[in-house]
Amino acid sequence: MDLSCADPTIGDQRAFDWWSLLTASEFLKDPYARLAELRARGAVQHDAASGVYFVLGHKEFAQVAKSSRAGRDTRRWAGGWSAPEYSVQDPIGHRLFTAFQPQMINSDPPDHGRMRGVYEPAFHPQAVAALEPMIRAEADRLLDAMPEKGLVEMIGAFAGPLPLRVLCNLFDMPARMDADIARWSAALIKIGDIMMTPDQKREALDALEAFNEFLRGHLADLRRCPHSGLMGRVLAAEENGVLDEEETLVNLVSMLVAGHETTVTLIGNGLLLLLQNPRELARLRADRGLMRTAVEEFLRVEPGGNMILRIALDDIEVGGCRIPAGAPILGLIGAVNRDPRRFERPDVLDIGRAGNAHATFGGGIHFCVGASLARLEAQIAFGALLDRFADLALAGPAEWRLDRINARGLKCLPVRVGGAQ
Repeated sequence: MDLSCADPTIGDQRAFDWWSLLTASEFLKDPYARLAELRARGAVQHDAASGVYFVLGHKEFAQVAKSSRAGRDTRRWAGGWSAPEYSVQDPIGHRLFTAFQPQMINSDPPDHGRMRGVYEPAFHPQAVAALEPMIRAEADRLLDAMPEKGLVEMIGAFAGPLPLRVLCNLFDMPARMDADIARWSAALIKIGDIMMTPDQKREALDALEAFNEFLRGHLADLRRCPHSGLMGRVLAAEENGVLDEEETLVNLVSMLVAGHETTVTLIGNGLLLLLQNPRELARLRADRGLMRTAVEEFLRVEPGGNMILRIALDDIEVGGCRIPAGAPILGLIGAVNRDPRRFERPDVLDIGRAGNAHATFGGGIHFCVGASLARLEAQIAFGALLDRFADLALAGPAEWRLDRINARGLKCLPVRVGGAQ
């Protein structure tokens, strides 16, 4: 590893295999001690083998996220998937990334603003607040299906289906499609892993094509009658030429996939944190006024994503390191969110933490458009759980998902519930 971007006086300077670390099962289960060691070597580090610049410091990542010299258009990645030779070397990967490109999360100005402007009004805090009754109804429906006392696997019973139902209501998707959308999302979320196997690329491409086929029919059905709300805005944008068909489809796919996974991990990871920290659980029970800061602390301590990608659009200096145009930059969010230069007692869960400037939702113009919805869903979900059950306790080991590198969430969370109120 080239450590020219790190402080040469710090730590072990031997070559280091970043990608073996990032894919190791033990790291995926608990990355934080290793990330702290790496952050001590330098806030910005370059992997000469892949050309990736890893950012582990809070100040440094904030600079990257807010800089106009760093963007999201992966076609600007020198030697990346859009390079002429890539289509010959990896035709399936080239088809997948080409088809997944035309969306706001992968675009820079002016295309980013044009596309985001279609969706952003539906996710303003005031618009999201109007969704509260619907979210509460969906949460109550799932809780009603649980026993008053006994064992519940919370990912399958609550954290997984709640965000999917909320999004499908928002996008006017029929409940009969929940299983298909969840399956397609599981394949497509791996695009964020950067490293994908040939089988994963094939599965993701098949999922994208199936998702697009469904959405074409769904949009055709919606056009048959006047439509308001978010889907009304989407239909009008396509009709008026603000979005073309490809952009309409891929943005909807991306928002359903990312919006679902983001909130599943927030609810699941946050619940695990509370169960592992019974004093903080009791503190939240006693003072529901802490719910907002509690959710922010869950996002900081156990972020639902390990990495956030940017591409250097021009040469940029970050943390004393010169990053050349075309280079990929990966913010390692688990390290960024626990940087002791920014957070006091960074490894401690404090549900009342003030000034919680975590980076889980990114930053700059690419700050997560659905952040307000994810926050409200989580606040309602945790409040509903605490209202329904006087006792919540781990009933066995939680299992982290090891089939993905970036999206950090639980496969299984067994919880013993009791004392229904």
